[in-house]
Amino acid sequence: MPSVPSTKESPVKSPVCPHAGKLLSHSNGDAKLREGSFPLNGIEKLTVVQNPEDSSKTIQINTKNASPERKWIRPDLPSRCTWSLGASKADSPHTQFPVAPTILPDILHRIGDTPMVRINKIPKVFGLKCELLAKCEYFNAGGSVKDRISLRMVEDAERAGILKPGDTIIEPTSGNTGIGLALAAAVKGYRCIIVMPEKMSMEKVDVLRALGAEIVRTPTSARFDSPESHVGVAWRLKNEIPNSHILDQYRNPSNPLAHYDTTAEEILEQCDGKVDMLVVGAGTGGTITGVARKLKERCPNIKIVGVDPEGSILAEPEELNKTDKTQYEVEGIGYDFIPTVLDRSVVDAWYKSNDEESFNMSRMLIRDEGLLCGGSSGTAMAAAVNVAKELKEGQRCVVILPDSIRNYMSKFLSDKWMVQKGFLREEDLMVKKPWWWNLKLQGLNMSAPLTVLPTVTCQKTIKILKEKGFDQAPVVDDAGLILGMVTLGNMLSSILAGKIKLSDPVSKVLYKQFKQIRLTDNLGKLSRILETDHFALVVHEQIQCKSVPQNLKQNVPTYVQRYLTLKSNTGVKKHANCAQNATRNIQIIC
Repeated sequence: MPSVPSTKESPVKSPVCPHAGKLLSHSNGDAKLREGSFPLNGIEKLTVVQNPEDSSKTIQINTKNASPERKWIRPDLPSRCTWSLGASKADSPHTQFPVAPTILPDILHRIGDTPMVRINKIPKVFGLKCELLAKCEYFNAGGSVKDRISLRMVEDAERAGILKPGDTIIEPTSGNTGIGLALAAAVKGYRCIIVMPEKMSMEKVDVLRALGAEIVRTPTSARFDSPESHVGVAWRLKNEIPNSHILDQYRNPSNPLAHYDTTAEEILEQCDGKVDMLVVGAGTGGTITGVARKLKERCPNIKIVGVDPEGSILAEPEELNKTDKTQYEVEGIGYDFIPTVLDRSVVDAWYKSNDEESFNMSRMLIRDEGLLCGGSSGTAMAAAVNVAKELKEGQRCVVILPDSIRNYMSKFLSDKWMVQKGFLREEDLMVKKPWWWNLKLQGLNMSAPLTVLPTVTCQKTIKILKEKGFDQAPVVDDAGLILGMVTLGNMLSSILAGKIKLSDPVSKVLYKQFKQIRLTDNLGKLSRILETDHFALVVHEQIQCKSVPQNLKQNVPTYVQRYLTLKSNTGVKKHANCAQNATRNIQIIC
């Protein structure tokens, strides 16, 4: 189903989904909604009238940080789908699909009909009495559950006459929906632009590029309603590129419909209609909404459990979402807004997950069950082994595993990455450590640091770095507080790309995410960091005493080099390569 047209576009006359018919019209009975271009100058809140006959039914939208004449449609508007449990099937929009032929016309026909696999060892480890089953969605053509909605959205848009040959598909995504859309675009001949946060893995980027998609990265920390977010940037591109469309997985009814019509039907067929519990991770919410609605119709006593990572706000009640965390490593689930397609009324209970249990469970699924799944699969299974303890012998719990290991080869599959993130202990990995492993950084003879103020120009900073022979330097304020890192390569590439000028301050090209290590840490920890990162920042903390309660401030004390000359216990000088297998003499900023 295509996205909602703006005020300058013609509404679809025959929506594919009658349940969502009101979603596609600006003047459909009691669902009049002003969308498109809003003049926001000087206005901090915008009132959107849902029902012109009842002024009490309004939405207050905060526009304080919005730019004037910004054209976009919020991904968290209230859903107007009319589905309800027990509703008449006479006007059902849902479709039955035929069995695929032996020889497939193209790869898009290999989406759906994924296997259901019994989990054998893990239930015994966690003391489960019920039968535990995994719906392995990574057997779809593009490698994830998102292939289903990607194909459905494209084909519904084609049937509605909105997506035409030569058009451009734009989508804000965590990556998997992008891969599904890029796959469909490659087969059908559309241009595809994918906008996704920087947090998402390079493996996803590589797959997207291989499929011919164009990729735009956005700051992970940007709020969803910020113009710099993946949603905001996608809408800006749509407004700039002719004949482009955002199919919009966050609002598109084709998202849950795909799962209502196919995923849920497959589960019921594979389980002979007997399912006592369903555990699903929630991202856009399309999977849990579509599958739960169908299963509740056919299995009235089923319990639906939604899984939401700590730092996300999808779970209910709201108290569950209270945490100091704002970011998490698991990809593809959780959001800082409630997507329109997520129907939380069909979820009976929520489980809040954390990164450590998610990734360790993913590795357990791979090691013990042979299921080459991704991180969010571990999230769902980690929740299942906890909540399914209430089930008895003879009952059945189904867990949906959304994607495969392909997207995360450099992440949770790597022991080094797991240790760096604190999800594995170093002592669990190494049997014999090098002689220098436990030496403390504070015992090293380190030189005075080179730092740069944020107001120094890029031109002067480049000159300083070249004169000193450094590739990077920390940027600190007047009080010595670390603001970020500036690298020679990033400055030069940004200047060549026209993103900055030589006269701009270095504050415009800061890396704000970098590895830090303390003087009290050992060389072993530093070694692990340098195996994947070009530099690390060695910091120490000083206590500032003020009239208010004291606080900690991080300062940059010294420099060391990647190759260190150390003295062993025997008094013989040895050269220790802190990166073990490194071949380059790269400086560490400390």
